[in-house]
Amino acid sequence: MSLHRVIYVSDAAEIAATSLLTLVDILGASERNNRRDHITGVLILHSGKFLQWVEGARLDLDRLMARISQDPRHKNLVVLSDLPITERSFPDWSMVQVQADPPLVGKLSATLTPKDADDVERLMRSAVLARAAH
Repeated sequence: MSLHRVIYVSDAAEIAATSLLTLVDILGASERNNRRDHITGVLILHSGKFLQWVEGARLDLDRLMARISQDPRHKNLVVLSDLPITERSFPDWSMVQVQADPPLVGKLSATLTPKDADDVERLMRSAVLARAAH
């Protein structure tokens, strides 16, 4: 099975950006669905933006991205990176939420485009590693 990684950013609809219950619901549903579909991922919600890194089989990621693009909690979805990979970066996490550290917060305050993918990937990896260390 070939693996792929997708990193995307979207604007959170107002209720998703402000409601802890909505975030808990998203994380719970994501964990169940990702386990079922063998997808691993990291989610960051900061200042009204979702930033997510997901890895899995191409077909499973295509179905996931189709669901997300139709989800009313997401607006203005932009795929920053969609690449084949040889192994999962975070194989033990079907879905984990991490906090954005200051460098990533700076990135999220700007309009992100695919040209930002390498920086975003590096900063997300750093935020995940910091979470894993605690």
